[in-house]
Amino acid sequence: MHTSLDHLHPNQSGTITAIEAGAELTRRMSALGLRLGRRVEVIRIAPWQGPLQIRVGHTELMIRRIDASKINIQLSA
Repeated sequence: MHTSLDHLHPNQSGTITAIEAGAELTRRMSALGLRLGRRVEVIRIAPWQGPLQIRVGHTELMIRRIDASKINIQLSA
């Protein structure tokens, strides 16, 4: 099943299938390790539409929901 990263719940994970952002944001995400084929896990979600804490490999990041909505995910089984 495909969805965007901002729709995942804590402890859900998936593989990045597409990043639908402009060139600059895509470069920033890539520098943080958010690339096609990488597995991403949601650790925590801040209340009141706050950021998501995610894990990519061994790195944990905070990402804005607006940016997370641009990352398409194939959910893990």
